Amino acid sequence: MTIDAVVFDIGNVLIEWNPERYYDRVIGPERRRALFSQVDLHGMNEAVDRGGDFRETIQATADGHPAWREEIMLWHDDWIELASPEIPGSVRLLRALRARGVPVYALTNFGVRNFEYAQETYSFLTEFDRLYVSGRLGITKPDPAIYARLEADCGAAPGRLLFADDRADNIAAAKARGWQGHLFDGPDGWAHTLVRTGLLTKEDAK
Repeated sequence: MTIDAVVFDIGNVLIEWNPERYYDRVIGPERRRALFSQVDLHGMNEAVDRGGDFRETIQATADGHPAWREEIMLWHDDWIELASPEIPGSVRLLRALRARGVPVYALTNFGVRNFEYAQETYSFLTEFDRLYVSGRLGITKPDPAIYARLEADCGAAPGRLLFADDRADNIAAAKARGWQGHLFDGPDGWAHTLVRTGLLTKEDAK
């Protein structure tokens, strides 16, 4: 079936997202394990992804855990270091699709302000034809409503959308709506899918 648009997740598809690695480097693995066991930092981040204010949400978590205040605020102050580095092979594929005239969208669980920070650091995040950012929409993947919002906005039939995401639950939710999906585990596999579907040539995908 013809693909009308390719939809990219961002975290761990275009940009590495591994907060534990950052904290291991900054405070050491033992303290990081203690911090993450005592403070639900990923839950805090999910609240930001649903539209919570970036600084206020992190500040409230820090206020609630004064023993870890400094470490929690690093999630805000050093955030771009948590969301790094870019994945160059995926960026090349994004740009190859655009060069071929294929519409490229982003569907991402991301807060409003920290997505703006990311765009300031990674210019390729300004290159999408359409952006669907959970913090702006107030809905996160894998809620079916966020996929429905994208469909309604872009007008593409679900079966003509190809979606790459690193989380199986997000891919399953997309496929339940009829989307085509690729479970991302690296640029090489994604390149193979894009060639197999006729969106890129082997030369384009190098």
